Amino acid sequence: MSRAALLVLADGRFPAGGHAHSGGVEPAVAEGRVRDADSLAAFCRGRLHTAGLTAAALAEAAAHGLDALALDEAADARTPSPALRATARKLGRQMMRAARATWPGPELDALAAARPRGAHQPVVLGLTARSAGLGPEDAAHCVAYEPVSGPATAVVRLLSLDPFHATAVLARLAPDLDRVAEQAAEAARQGIDALPAASAPLLDITAEAHAAWPVRLFAS
Repeated sequence: MSRAALLVLADGRFPAGGHAHSGGVEPAVAEGRVRDADSLAAFCRGRLHTAGLTAAALAEAAAHGLDALALDEAADARTPSPALRATARKLGRQMMRAARATWPGPELDALAAARPRGAHQPVVLGLTARSAGLGPEDAAHCVAYEPVSGPATAVVRLLSLDPFHATAVLARLAPDLDRVAEQAAEAARQGIDALPAASAPLLDITAEAHAAWPVRLFAS
């Protein structure tokens, strides 16, 4: 197992398209719910323990070798917002392209053939971790990190927040990240039916509104 591969996969510069998405923080900034480092921390913590937990468990399950198509259907069922489903599949398609170029493997090829328009990003990332020789908990940590790192990076641009303060938010969330990864691991070991379906209705609502904005800085 290569820890260097984990660094490559979790790097924000890995060409999987995540830099173009705010993780729901752009509408939160517009509505005044995120305005400084403290409110950013509250937003990230809420996203981590809802959408982040669900995504981390899906990725862990895929890295364990559970049926990827069944997991993709489970991801659909856990994503009530059409806008977020479309985003997850678009990011999954981009992740698949990057993964197959970097760590090609038959499981990635099979999922790409079955879901040519893109599978959900956490499922693709779990298979990517598996193809890269990483463990399931590596996949869970990688996916759990994304729901907080994306908004933290986006807020630097949206609010001109001091990047040192944004990074400090991520550092203080490290224990929460570990707990979410552990919860995801425990659920994934019990099978698809035991995967969490933690919801964040406000994220769903604002995602639909954001998708209709005529002008926006981020794709989602």
